[in-house]
Amino acid sequence: MIPVALKNQMVPILSQGFVIKRSVFQPCLELYPMSEWNELMQKMNRKNRFKKKNNDFIRRFTAGVKLVEIDGNGRLLIPKNLMAVAGIEREVVLSSAINIIEIWDKDAYETILEETAADFADLAEEVMGDDGDELS
Repeated sequence: MIPVALKNQMVPILSQGFVIKRSVFQPCLELYPMSEWNELMQKMNRKNRFKKKNNDFIRRFTAGVKLVEIDGNGRLLIPKNLMAVAGIEREVVLSSAINIIEIWDKDAYETILEETAADFADLAEEVMGDDGDELS
């Protein structure tokens, strides 16, 4: 079940459908609104498919991709093979990742947050600290 507050925020895009896939970097799934997915696929389509690295990346990136919808009751049916890939057993966490939603096994999500907690301040500074918007 998608939480009601999240579902209400998604009303403008619910009718478009979604794409669900395995994450590249984490043991979780990613839920893309169709408009985001189409934009990403346009970018991928510009890659030269006669370069082996590009072809291998596209194949791996799109492996297991499924079209899904959120039904009228707010349920999202996650294919079993993708649940297995993400290690989802019982409880899930939906985590906003700006333009997509990550779907995690609750225990795995809590573990990854604990593992990265100590380094988060350094990571925040590295990623966000030099954005070029500093006043002189």
